Amino acid sequence: MIVYDGIKTDFMNDVRDNLICNKIYEQYQKYFGRTNEAQMRAWQNSMQYMRNVLDSSDIPDNAGVAIEYNIPTTSKRIDFIITGAGGDSKKNVVIIELKQWSDCEAVEAENGVVVETYVGHGIHRTPHPSYQAWSYAVYIDNYVEVVQDDKIGLFPCAFLHNYHFKENDPILAEQYKDYIEAAPMFGAEDFPKLREFISKHIKKGDDGKTIYEIDHGRFRPSKSLQDCLSSMLAGNKEFVLIDDQKVAFETAMRMAKKAIAFNEKQVLIVEGGPGTGKTVLAINLLVELTKINATAFYVTRNGTPRAVFRKKLQGDFKKDFIESCFQNSGNFYDVAPNAIDALIVDEAHRLTEKSGFMNNLGENQIKEIINASKFSIFFIDEDQKVTLKDIGAIDSIQVFAEELGAKCEKIELESQFRCNGSDGYLAWLNNLLEIKKTANFNDMDFNYDFKVFDDPNEMRDAIIEKNKINNKSRIVAGYCWDWDKDGKNDVNFYDITIPKYQFGMSWNLGDTSQTWAIEEGSVNEAGCIHTCQGLELDYVGVIIGDDLVYRDGQIVTDITKRAKTDQSIKGYKRLLEESPEEGAKILDRIIKNTYKVLMTRGMKGCYVFCTDDELREYIKTHLSYT
Repeated sequence: MIVYDGIKTDFMNDVRDNLICNKIYEQYQKYFGRTNEAQMRAWQNSMQYMRNVLDSSDIPDNAGVAIEYNIPTTSKRIDFIITGAGGDSKKNVVIIELKQWSDCEAVEAENGVVVETYVGHGIHRTPHPSYQAWSYAVYIDNYVEVVQDDKIGLFPCAFLHNYHFKENDPILAEQYKDYIEAAPMFGAEDFPKLREFISKHIKKGDDGKTIYEIDHGRFRPSKSLQDCLSSMLAGNKEFVLIDDQKVAFETAMRMAKKAIAFNEKQVLIVEGGPGTGKTVLAINLLVELTKINATAFYVTRNGTPRAVFRKKLQGDFKKDFIESCFQNSGNFYDVAPNAIDALIVDEAHRLTEKSGFMNNLGENQIKEIINASKFSIFFIDEDQKVTLKDIGAIDSIQVFAEELGAKCEKIELESQFRCNGSDGYLAWLNNLLEIKKTANFNDMDFNYDFKVFDDPNEMRDAIIEKNKINNKSRIVAGYCWDWDKDGKNDVNFYDITIPKYQFGMSWNLGDTSQTWAIEEGSVNEAGCIHTCQGLELDYVGVIIGDDLVYRDGQIVTDITKRAKTDQSIKGYKRLLEESPEEGAKILDRIIKNTYKVLMTRGMKGCYVFCTDDELREYIKTHLSYT
């Protein structure tokens, strides 16, 4: 997706005629539904500077120009792109990261890519501009098919048009050298050098065809975390961390090394919504901490991700290594203080108070994890609490960190990598489910394959067809149908039935329930919240049951429609008796959170069928294409 595109002549004229900012703004509002005055000023200033740079006969008039190019499957955008061909007629793309900065400080961090500068009313840590430009180029090279097939050259750089480089300037420090070499950096006095850099790679114009091919080309299937885990644990870098992921990674490594070296307990909270790369970051930390001989474990309460990772690793690593790497969150209630170097807690919102099969061990999993480790990192999204036992909360982590004498920091992940990188879809979904209100709700547009089906059989057929591509599409359902134990290993036994449509489907089979998402043939079985949370698919088909309906102009939840076999809401009647108002709010949120999780499992698309006719029509009326 591109906010603005054309050729050099169009761009030069639009800037000259003072039209460029409005054109960018109109498209930006359409695609992303938000902006601010600071962003408008940045566009106004930066585009004038870019016009001055391009004002040369050395750069072809019909070279392609693109502004705010949305990187595939992420929410990140490249500021400025110029396309054309080199002297050998090979297609080339120049990627330019634009910065308004006038000052900067270096930050000592792992791999040296973080700097400090004034951004948005304060001093913040952010990736070095050269690293940003370089990481964007690597990401495009890895995921955009036409770039790989046509061997399109990608040449990243950074342009800090307000920055006057000084002698011994921190932004030019030795620790950033490799990235500056990979993506040169140009300042306020470097207009001729940037012009020369562009003209070196763009000697012939292409009338914008190359950026069109990139923007409209097919994306190769993303490297799913499960498929790459063996390689990652062997020491290979399967994922390039970008922007806030990299800041979080380096902050975690800094704190972990300090905790281990000086025995100073450290706690890091990483908050991020669905698809912000929490699990990718967690696994990268597991790899890196293991490489420096730290005792580090990946921890979740949810057994499904652990089971999937373990199965993927079979044959590549010894069983005891696999078992030790992936731990249950209830394993630390009797561990001595600081016995473990690092605990990496994914899905921290799912932590509980008690541990053990009978829920009778320990005091509080948050406290026990912090106590047991020198460094603990909690990846959390409080909007993904889906059972009455889930007690993971940012406030609680901070309280226990203080109680146990740990220094605590908090970082937020915003970059979106699931749902085709669409922040708009997540905002739309929050509003649709009445979790959070979103501006411009009715006008929200998103680059994500979302469909509402009138017949569950048709939705199932569509998912089965998508699954033929690479076995990464599945059907999930709200937990509104009992899980019959007698028929749990018979795919022809239908737990889920919708008589009106002569539809029947079994819950995922018991013997492969935890690895249902990767089993061959399991597209014919429906998963639930407990077998898909923490995992990602390409396409997900969601059956919304009778616990979520639309009545009298609003979303209504009904906990009584949940299955009797759903242990996640056990005790809800007592809760409602003891605290009717607060209990109702908690149960309402659990149902809404459940469907938000289910509807954000798909990287490329989400297909939906609602048993409630009114809800189905309500969703349709809030899709931009209807």
